[in-house]
Amino acid sequence: MSIQQEIMWLFLLSIPIACVAWTVTHEEVFREPREYCIKRSINGKSILVRKFFYLFTCEYCFSHYVTVIFIFLTDFHLLVDDWRGYIIACFALVWIANIYMSLFGLIRQDISKEKAEIVIGK
Repeated sequence: MSIQQEIMWLFLLSIPIACVAWTVTHEEVFREPREYCIKRSINGKSILVRKFFYLFTCEYCFSHYVTVIFIFLTDFHLLVDDWRGYIIACFALVWIANIYMSLFGLIRQDISKEKAEIVIGK
């Protein structure tokens, strides 16, 4: 792949990674499993149990695991064709996906603020 194609793949592949990570860690459809994970991350008996369940409540942490799955499915690597390319791709994809999630969170926050202002203004 040319560097331009790799960059295009980087920005495009980050979109579904961000989508999956955000949906699991924020949206209503996964509320019950997320609440269970929150309880286990707070009340777990060992640090390993607490950290394991915390990973499902943090979009940044969870996006690493989603990224590894997407790299496995797409065989995407960045800059280098060996194992180093997979590591570079993993961190680059996580970074771009988290930028997308941050922007999405800001947009949702702004929309919620505008809705609240409309309700108060009536």
